[in-house]
Amino acid sequence: MLVLASGSATRRQMLEAARIPHEVRPARIDEAMVRDSLVAEGAPPRDVADKLAEMKALSVRAPLVLGSDQVLAHEGGLLSKPDSPEQALDHLRRLRGSTHELHSAAVIVEEGRPTWRHVSRARLTMWDVPDDWLTAYVDRNWDDIRHSVGGYLIEAEGVRLFDRIDGDHFTILGMPLIPLLRHLHIRGYA
Repeated sequence: MLVLASGSATRRQMLEAARIPHEVRPARIDEAMVRDSLVAEGAPPRDVADKLAEMKALSVRAPLVLGSDQVLAHEGGLLSKPDSPEQALDHLRRLRGSTHELHSAAVIVEEGRPTWRHVSRARLTMWDVPDDWLTAYVDRNWDDIRHSVGGYLIEAEGVRLFDRIDGDHFTILGMPLIPLLRHLHIRGYA
């Protein structure tokens, strides 16, 4: 059975909706330390997402493990999940009126060895949203958006923030599901 090395409710729901039997065992890695180290070394966002997904998958002991991660790249830097409503508001203010990228990675580890990986990218352009609307948005949605890079959920009210979206829906949700399903099917796991 596939083990999902992530505590993300959205990733779990994607696998459930696709009827992929799995169990959840969240990885215990210091994501911030790994991300900051990779950024300091000059790693591009795609590589940061890939390495985080791989480390998650390698940290869980099981015959078949899926690690997945997502990073948000904007103006040469990365934004993380907000620690507070104030930080979410700051992230949204930085993103408004501009385009950012989401890089979503998935890595399969079989018997302790990475055997498959995929990173997808989506580009999102946010309206120049007024401060009062952003403040009210964060107030209404904090409990839901606090686990999301950038401080928004595209599958909920956050979709109202955007002028243009280029990319796969599942990539935006945080996992390149279509390539993952293809791989699982080819390998006879799904």
